[in-house]
Amino acid sequence: MVNVEEALKILSDNGINLLSERLKVSAALEQVLAADVLSPIDMPSFNQSAMDGYAFNFHPDQKSYNVVAEVAAGSANNPKLNKGEGARIFTGAMVPDDANIVVQQEWIDRVADVATITESVQIGRNIRLQGEQIKKGSIALEKGTLITPAAVGFLTGLGIAEIEVYQNPKIALITTGNELVKVGQDLKPGQIYESNSEMLAAVLSHYNFNDYSLDTVADNYDATRNMIRSAIDNSDVVILTGGISVGDYDFVGKALQEIAVSELFYKINQKPGKPIYVGKKEGTLIAGLPGNPAAALTCFYMYILPAMHQMIGKGFNGLEKIEIPLGENYTKKGSRAEFLKANIVDGEAFVLGMQSSAMLRSFSVSQALVFIPSTTSSVAKNDLVTAYKLT
Repeated sequence: MVNVEEALKILSDNGINLLSERLKVSAALEQVLAADVLSPIDMPSFNQSAMDGYAFNFHPDQKSYNVVAEVAAGSANNPKLNKGEGARIFTGAMVPDDANIVVQQEWIDRVADVATITESVQIGRNIRLQGEQIKKGSIALEKGTLITPAAVGFLTGLGIAEIEVYQNPKIALITTGNELVKVGQDLKPGQIYESNSEMLAAVLSHYNFNDYSLDTVADNYDATRNMIRSAIDNSDVVILTGGISVGDYDFVGKALQEIAVSELFYKINQKPGKPIYVGKKEGTLIAGLPGNPAAALTCFYMYILPAMHQMIGKGFNGLEKIEIPLGENYTKKGSRAEFLKANIVDGEAFVLGMQSSAMLRSFSVSQALVFIPSTTSSVAKNDLVTAYKLT
């Protein structure tokens, strides 16, 4: 058995890096660049007007100018402007070579073809200079950058159609247990509705891991072994819930041993989620999560999510971690570290009731997981604690 800090370090040190793939920029949202992207052009690629107004061959001692041309956005028109002359111009249009200022139309008094500047202005006003945002050949976005909607717009504006990003993992979700039935069926004595697969599928989708399969296996050794082996052959991540403890019908651990999965750790000195297994085989991460739903979700958030982020180039990062004062005294029972469902009110964390590993009711309304280390027996009101934000 390892402690929380040891488990996190083991996972971080044994990260799996997925291959990269070329995708259309529009299809790469929320994925991570696997290589630097160089700009193929200057941006802007010409001196560009930032306003609707007038481009002038400006001199500080002159207020009125003859309007001799017009330049619309998208036009290649580059009129000659002598001293004392200007052109009507629109936002995004190419500024004539002879112009050294664009004055917005609100600061112009125009009568016929004479435009008079009504405010104090300086040379260079309202001109976006060629290459002002980025020069051709410069790094537009670095390897490791998350593709956001703004990044999609930036890259598309540079004329870039495809980029190299880390592949998203293929994930197999497998739930075990003879007592499990699907929603919609009638419960018989001794049965419970299976919720772990839907819960984990939801959290995967929340983090944009959408390439997953769902399977259920009965408490049968051969069936468990065969399903796990097939999942490892066809997936980058295999997540199992239940069957990892040491009961007579817990076959996951034995199956993983027979399949020759390399164990990274088994059992963590924490509550909830002590019976968690993590291993690797041939580039596949295998996680055996507890069957109790609150324990399974806690373990996913704390260990599997950062490991999966590391796979796709985001670094070993999971939930956002903050330091926050505890809003009340808390005394821990036992020597295990604890992850406590909590809410944040007026900048303080308050531990909720119903902390059992089998209970999702408090989890479903909690805003954070408060971490109490194994070495801490009690925390006083207003003491700082580490919390992992759920919302």
